[in-house]
Amino acid sequence: MKLLVVEDEDKTADYVRQGLMEAGFVVDVARNGLDGHHQAMSEPYDLVILDVMLPDVDGWRIVQSLREAGKQDVSGIL
Repeated sequence: MKLLVVEDEDKTADYVRQGLMEAGFVVDVARNGLDGHHQAMSEPYDLVILDVMLPDVDGWRIVQSLREAGKQDVSGIL
């Protein structure tokens, strides 16, 4: 299962990534909303874990954009 974590706080992103990888998941990390949105639109992910309080793009807006693009099956909120 391939996951994307979108989190601007480095320690939190690294901690979540490490735990998920130890559980056997393939995990990519985006450090801001714009990069996260681009990655989620460009690559297939089974789950996107989003911080809703990103400094550049609101996480809820990213979810809305992904759903509008037909990616209803990839949305999660952290």
